[in-house]
Amino acid sequence: MSSNDFYRIRRLPPYLFAEVNQMKAAARARGEDIIDLGMGNPDLPTPQHIVDKLKETVDNPTTHGYSISKGIPGLRKALAAYYKRRFSVDVDPETEAIVTMGSKEGLANLAQAITAPGDVIISPNPSYPIHPYGFMIAGASVRHLPMAPGANFMRELSRAVQHSVPTPSAVILNYPSNPTAEVVDLDFYREVVDFCHARGIWILSDLAYAEIYFDDVPPPSILQIDKAWDCAVEFTSMSKTYSMAGWRVGFAVGNKTLISALTRVKSYLDYGAFTPVQVAATAALNGPQDCIEENRRTYKARRDVLISGLAAAGWDVPSPKATMFAWAPLPEDFREMGSMEFAKLLLQHAKVAVAPGVGFGEYGEGFVRIALVENEHRLRQAIRNIKKFMANKDSIIADWTAAQVSKN
Repeated sequence: MSSNDFYRIRRLPPYLFAEVNQMKAAARARGEDIIDLGMGNPDLPTPQHIVDKLKETVDNPTTHGYSISKGIPGLRKALAAYYKRRFSVDVDPETEAIVTMGSKEGLANLAQAITAPGDVIISPNPSYPIHPYGFMIAGASVRHLPMAPGANFMRELSRAVQHSVPTPSAVILNYPSNPTAEVVDLDFYREVVDFCHARGIWILSDLAYAEIYFDDVPPPSILQIDKAWDCAVEFTSMSKTYSMAGWRVGFAVGNKTLISALTRVKSYLDYGAFTPVQVAATAALNGPQDCIEENRRTYKARRDVLISGLAAAGWDVPSPKATMFAWAPLPEDFREMGSMEFAKLLLQHAKVAVAPGVGFGEYGEGFVRIALVENEHRLRQAIRNIKKFMANKDSIIADWTAAQVSKN
């Protein structure tokens, strides 16, 4: 027997980033300098006042025991205050908010809480993997919405609901989007809420990149739509906003029924994040917020370096309005080989790691995701490497084509 004999494992496809990750690890083992723009792992340090609060709290032995599964009251109150000042939304910290161990854990456990085998869930494609696979693990059938650039979300959503049996029980949203960096406005949310509210469909909105935006237009919250409180829950995270990815602190806010369901499931599964981490997260939300603006300026400067540099190298990539990613269409001469092979060639010849778009779903084919997780100096080095790669593309493609022929 193998792990593939287990029901839930059988429902999960092979991890599509594994081959590129293995190549990256092997190259580094050989001493090669790989510029890793593949994983969305923030390189910026957690602000010092947050770290100091963690140290201070760890020194208090009363914080070393079990914490509270739904999150300490002070942190839930701080989250409610954040929603009030950022979105002008009132949140009851007792019944409409819960602390999660990152938004990823919250999404997966809510999927377990609300899903019965055979339920149909609607997920955009391409998407962050936990969006569809959290529900697949829970036993749902996932209907994918093709979300290539320029796709009409409401048309695709209406078609999916019309042709799904049974009627979908939930739809997942993620704006600003990982991986595509697409953004939406309140009119978009209003239309989705009206549609789902009328049909009894739950909405799960992932707002992890709420504070990483570049055009002075802050991304809205779906909870700014009044009817959303009847059918929606929203996930946010400390990971990107405060460069706290490894701290694993996130939140779910919104509909009381969904929050109650998540709270009940989590009460059986965990005792909450380590209390000092939650206290430090409280200090982050209640403390000075200039660190957010500083991070935003840093990512914007990196974005501008990357996009202009790639254009000069002969690779035209749309400039993202938000997130820490660029969603890059493959250069025309490489499109036929697909995103996985292109990513492998870029790693091999340019020493730059990117995430192949097909890893985010079949409709991500033809793209790679580039993360802004290196400083400007390293980004310029990556661009120089890519420029040489593009200058030698004819020979690189010829060698790749010959290798494919010999394989077959």
